[in-house]
Amino acid sequence: VELKRDRNRIAVSIGGKAFGVYYFGPEAPKPYFYPLCSARGTIVTRGYPMVQDIPGESHDHPHHRALYYAHGNINGIDFWSEARESRATQTSRGRYYATEKELPKGRTVFKKLDEAEGGKDSGSLRAEFDLVGPDGKPIGSEIQAYRLSGDDSTRVIDCEFTTLADRRIAVKFEDTKEGTFAIRLVKALEEPTGHMLSSTGGSGEKAIWGKRADWVDYSGDVSGEKLGIAIFDNPLNPKHPTYWHARGYGLFAVNPFGEHDFYNDKTRDGSMTIAPGGSLTFRYRVFIHEGDAAEAMVAEAYRSYAGQ
Repeated sequence: VELKRDRNRIAVSIGGKAFGVYYFGPEAPKPYFYPLCSARGTIVTRGYPMVQDIPGESHDHPHHRALYYAHGNINGIDFWSEARESRATQTSRGRYYATEKELPKGRTVFKKLDEAEGGKDSGSLRAEFDLVGPDGKPIGSEIQAYRLSGDDSTRVIDCEFTTLADRRIAVKFEDTKEGTFAIRLVKALEEPTGHMLSSTGGSGEKAIWGKRADWVDYSGDVSGEKLGIAIFDNPLNPKHPTYWHARGYGLFAVNPFGEHDFYNDKTRDGSMTIAPGGSLTFRYRVFIHEGDAAEAMVAEAYRSYAGQ
């Protein structure tokens, strides 16, 4: 596994093949990976908004930057959607609202790179960021750590996200469906050409969105390759098994906080507060595989991950 830094980006290759690029510069409001590729080199993430001219791609939700970690309401600030979006954006799918109510926008601002090292079996990446409000003042900080690996048929990203209340104030992840660890998938993996499956046996958006599960997998035929991508919820995470903000149109997200919307019950409170001086960590695995969930033995791969 090889990692190469070029200013505000780090390119990752596995076995000499391009896997993905991690962007952490000021040109975007948050860090992200784009693209992500299968072991054969097939891109599994949507290009927009980073690439504007891919034929057939939808241009909805420009804040869906391939793979990223962000939440729609932290201390009343929206780190999920982006400032250049209007309250209601006209899209090919009609109108959508970025959040339930328009909130001031925050930015996840790069502070320092702690680690970016390749290796025989895996590569590792660790970066620190400030969570900056619209007034330019940080409300807390965030550490993103990734371990990247793969073989002839799979690609794996082990992700660890830690939010720190290190500014003498509490940091509260409010209850909203707009979050949190997300991948925007390539068009071929959207319903109906793609297939969504959860660890509970749920099939399709209606059986998966807002429900709890250990893992969710999307599979389909992408550029002639039958492949899939799963996210695994670590059993040590708060609120495991997590809720899923996973949509048929290609937004593939884990959201432990959005209980209001998931249950359609405003009396529920899915928020979590980090006391001053404290921290909150979530861990996930992204598993890109050949075939569908059954052929790739995703359930078995999850059990192996959960037992580590």
